[in-house]
Amino acid sequence: MSGTTSEPPVGSATNWAGNITFSAGKPHLPASLDELRGLVAGSRQVRVLGSGHSFNRIADTDPDGTLLSLAALPPSVDIDTRARTVRVAGGVRYAELARRIHAHGLALPNMASLPHISVAGSVATGTHGSGDANQPLSTAVSAVELITADGTSRTLRRGDDGFDGAVVALGALGVVTALTLDLVPGFEASQHVFTELPLAGLDFAAVTSAAYSVSLFTDWRGPRFTQVWLKQRAGRPVDFPWAPPATAPHHPVPGMPAANCTEQLGVPGPWHERLPHFRPEFTPSSGAELQSEYLLPREHALDALHALDALRATIAPVLQVCEVRTVAADSQWLSPAYDRDTVAFHFTWVPDAAAVLPVVSRVEERLAPFAPRPHWGKVFTTAPAELRSRYPRLGAFAALADSLDPSGKFRNSFVRGVLTG
Repeated sequence: MSGTTSEPPVGSATNWAGNITFSAGKPHLPASLDELRGLVAGSRQVRVLGSGHSFNRIADTDPDGTLLSLAALPPSVDIDTRARTVRVAGGVRYAELARRIHAHGLALPNMASLPHISVAGSVATGTHGSGDANQPLSTAVSAVELITADGTSRTLRRGDDGFDGAVVALGALGVVTALTLDLVPGFEASQHVFTELPLAGLDFAAVTSAAYSVSLFTDWRGPRFTQVWLKQRAGRPVDFPWAPPATAPHHPVPGMPAANCTEQLGVPGPWHERLPHFRPEFTPSSGAELQSEYLLPREHALDALHALDALRATIAPVLQVCEVRTVAADSQWLSPAYDRDTVAFHFTWVPDAAAVLPVVSRVEERLAPFAPRPHWGKVFTTAPAELRSRYPRLGAFAALADSLDPSGKFRNSFVRGVLTG
């Protein structure tokens, strides 16, 4: 799928992958904050749809609820170069934000693999990039602006009581109309791809610390990684003796055009044109897919890899590609990287839920000894009670949700399952 992105248009009744049809139909598209406040105050239940890149019902409403999109609100991006911060409207996507920041000589510390996603939606679900020392995207947030259940505005800032529960919040506290993010000085980066890294004898810590950001890809058709992508700050050496370098650009999904991906072969360029895997003007990943991801303590990385390798005959027939990344620990209560340096196993499946879901359950069984936390926006089958046991601050988050939204206006069946089963 080369060419422009194949996402559904703004106002679609389905998510990006087409595997979810929203119960309330097409979302409302308020064009002003006053209109948004009125919709929130006058609705029994409210959920907000970001860019539609979630693969489960986290954004869905009950059938009589109100589904909102912020895509028609003014896409404000207010940059304070002296403070190195940006205040960004809830509907803005990372590609646009990154371009605006870069024009002021500033940068985000990291980005996810695709820049097509909305900032507010990505933060709310604990989305991350890669790198041993790089925390999830949510850790850049220093202030959250919400419209609460009665239509009034509320701002929580870093250091306030409850702030660490208000960033990765699953949309359960209110409508996020703006976020303030910390920035760093702009930088250039280069991207190098290596091929055919064996699993046998893998020094996982050495491999993942070999660059600013490292991603390992496998199709699980053999005990090896088909590709390793290293993103390194320009001017710093790249030393990767464990696998041969690629001699041509690659796409991580077999058969997809490399032109969809950010530039490789060590050519330096702006941070926002190297840190993501995919170019914003092209379809990210394969376009036709389902996704799952599990994040677990990094010290279990090798044991988890071998557990999955033993299951590769089950995984491979329904898999397009699996990506393995590392993420640094953070303090966000519902972040899958909360309080532990993390390894993340991301699965891009074929777009066939009936074939994929039994395999997802088998993967979860294999990873269960390592207490994996599924990405909030992906396909998973983990029981709510088991999920709750893996988040030590979930009780504090439930109390915060009760205080900001006592009637439960922003809770759908997904959120209620997380909080109470």
